[in-house]
Amino acid sequence: MLENAPQLTQTDLSRLILNKGYKENSDMNILIDKINEGYEYWDSVKYKKCPEGYSPEELWKRVKVSRILMMEYTWDKYDVSFGFTNKMHRLCHEFDMNFGQAWMHRPDISENSKRQYIKSSLMEEAIYSSIMEGAATTREVAKEMLRKDKKPKGKSQQMIANNYKTIQFISEQKNTPLSVELILRVHKLMTEKTLKNEEDAGRFRTNNDNIVVYDAMADETVHTPPDASKIPEFAKDLCDYFNDKNSTPYLHPIIRGIIIHFMIGFFHPFIDGNGRTARALFYWYMLKEGYWMTEYLSISRVIAKSKKAYEKAYLYSEKDMFDLGYFVNYNLKVLEQAYSELKNYIQRKQTEKQKTTNYMRLGNINERQAQIIHIYTNKPNETLTVKDLQERFDISPTTAKQDLIGLVDIGLLNEISFNKVKKGYLKSDKFEEIISSIKDR
Repeated sequence: MLENAPQLTQTDLSRLILNKGYKENSDMNILIDKINEGYEYWDSVKYKKCPEGYSPEELWKRVKVSRILMMEYTWDKYDVSFGFTNKMHRLCHEFDMNFGQAWMHRPDISENSKRQYIKSSLMEEAIYSSIMEGAATTREVAKEMLRKDKKPKGKSQQMIANNYKTIQFISEQKNTPLSVELILRVHKLMTEKTLKNEEDAGRFRTNNDNIVVYDAMADETVHTPPDASKIPEFAKDLCDYFNDKNSTPYLHPIIRGIIIHFMIGFFHPFIDGNGRTARALFYWYMLKEGYWMTEYLSISRVIAKSKKAYEKAYLYSEKDMFDLGYFVNYNLKVLEQAYSELKNYIQRKQTEKQKTTNYMRLGNINERQAQIIHIYTNKPNETLTVKDLQERFDISPTTAKQDLIGLVDIGLLNEISFNKVKKGYLKSDKFEEIISSIKDR
């Protein structure tokens, strides 16, 4: 259980705000600013080294006053508020600039590469969002299933396949207003064939469901969602909040999307799949608001790497007078990290592309064929099919077949038959010899 923070009394407020006592020590102000950069809770603030003459309790009270003074009240009906820090302002500005930048449209990044980046990102998002909710599989196995369009085996693979299908669906629905029907549709797509009762897919929980959020490791209930009777009204309010372009006070779209993410998790409107649905709708909202770069990001992969911090961001917000600053701050950091990883990923792919360019020295080799050769170089035992290349490069069966046959003709690949119709392609005995010959040219 989270420790209760020291209470801020009316006397404290009068002393620190009316008399401006919260600004009386410059060292204390610097420490408070640093704490607010990470939007820390009492469980870490109490260990800070305070300026001489000040206790951790006094430090916490001053932190709370500083947040009250920058508090944004955004959804009165549900008491939603958060301290909008300098760091939050800066990150929102950077996202506005970077998520619309033209660097993805550089001439050295082909349309085919962009499609591959998007496809890879969608797969990563589907895999990690599902793994966070208990899907037990490896990234490699899951990617192979999605890339080769294999039928899911077991609940874990079904969760990932559902997530992938759902993200593709919501990407197509980015110009559609949010409705209760759409929320239920997203949940149904996300959870079909994975729930104990199939009828629970695409329906809100009822008073008979008795849902709580339970931490098995700590053997305790960490969150009891609002009563199920409040869910229909909340769902309608959520749609109004999503769709209202002229709400006051104005709230940055990314912050609004994060708040929606939190509220779905807090209300827990479904038997299962609430986290996956919340993250999918945040992803959808970002696309809807014009942040097209989101389609290239793997947000859930970053969250999965810091799942404990993700869970604590929920708990801190609920524990500290429903201050969503903890959750907002965490998710902005996630977006920052996801964007950084995307840039690194593209840099790696560009470096890889430069390596594959050498293979084109064989003559009559196109860019895709060079990438196919690179696949076999990295995975000597790989067997590819026409369908594999269709999925990987987003090309037609005819084009994929031509690429493979072209590599057979120059002796790099051998064609084998799986049956009367389906064929596979693997490295020939001359593969290494032919590739090595490039170095001699």
